[in-house]
Amino acid sequence: MNDSLHYYRHSGEFRLESGEILNELQIAYQTFGELNSDKSNVIWVCHALTANADPIQWWPGLIGYNYLINPDEYFIVCANILGSCYGTTGPKDFDPNTGERYLSNFPNITIRDQVKAHILLRKHLEIERIHLGMGGSTGGQQILEWVIEEPIFDKLFVIATSAQSSPWGKAIRAAQRMAIEADPSFYSSSVNGGKKGMEAARAMALLSYRTPSTFNQSQKDDNEALDNYRAESYQRYQGLKLSHRFDARSYYVLGKAMDTHNVGRGRGNVQKALATIKAETLIIGIEGDILFPIEDQQIIAEHLPNSTFKIIQSDYGHDGFLIETQKISEILKPFLNNESN
Repeated sequence: MNDSLHYYRHSGEFRLESGEILNELQIAYQTFGELNSDKSNVIWVCHALTANADPIQWWPGLIGYNYLINPDEYFIVCANILGSCYGTTGPKDFDPNTGERYLSNFPNITIRDQVKAHILLRKHLEIERIHLGMGGSTGGQQILEWVIEEPIFDKLFVIATSAQSSPWGKAIRAAQRMAIEADPSFYSSSVNGGKKGMEAARAMALLSYRTPSTFNQSQKDDNEALDNYRAESYQRYQGLKLSHRFDARSYYVLGKAMDTHNVGRGRGNVQKALATIKAETLIIGIEGDILFPIEDQQIIAEHLPNSTFKIIQSDYGHDGFLIETQKISEILKPFLNNESN
């Protein structure tokens, strides 16, 4: 097992899709388990918005010892995405051209830029074939983009994701950025700038991650309450919780990266791009997910030549991709083991 955080430092220019250049690139990553003799047991996990390179931590019940994606059986790789604040180059890092931190001057990045960084790491690790690429939400976006760019995957598993960011999703993230921009410290030289704005943005985001029924059940108030409502306390708590562990400028940059997602850009259209994916693919949608509705996954399934589409029920909406690990495992296990489902 080799599960500590590692760093790969790319020497040379890293050209972004926008044409801008990062002159230094660091990628933080973790691996779990061991490569088998023919290197056929690689599972690459792409993480979602505010996660890190440790999927055992943020996807418990699905990844880890005694679970389906088990390091005793597979060599599991997960890299922190470009623009994040958990070890891979992002806004808090220093721009070698100026000697100052990037902060709000960090360049715009795309999902393709994040995948380009994954490819650099893959080559560094001398991995030529990936048995399974898996991810949810923007992690699924990375997987879809990656397999089109590099058809080196035997199987894919994506959940609660899309082939193209919708106007609805862009609007949700735009509202969050407006909250961050309304915090004057976002534009300051403070390394912690934008924290209060991000707290509000996270509270907005949570409404798209859950469902009304979840809140109506879990945040009920006493019938006599006139203030200090549980729902408000919960929203404020969630915003504060994120501000203690994440960077506002990374949150801003990563949300904009999600907006760029479109596998059809420069490839004719989404349908033509998806049609090039030959890997056997399992797609799961979550009933009640308002951020990535079922229709988003149906589009993927309809245009992939070799796909299986399943729907799971969850009271947690979009967050169900992280929570409903038992339901997910029951569908993923036969797919992974080439069994009839």
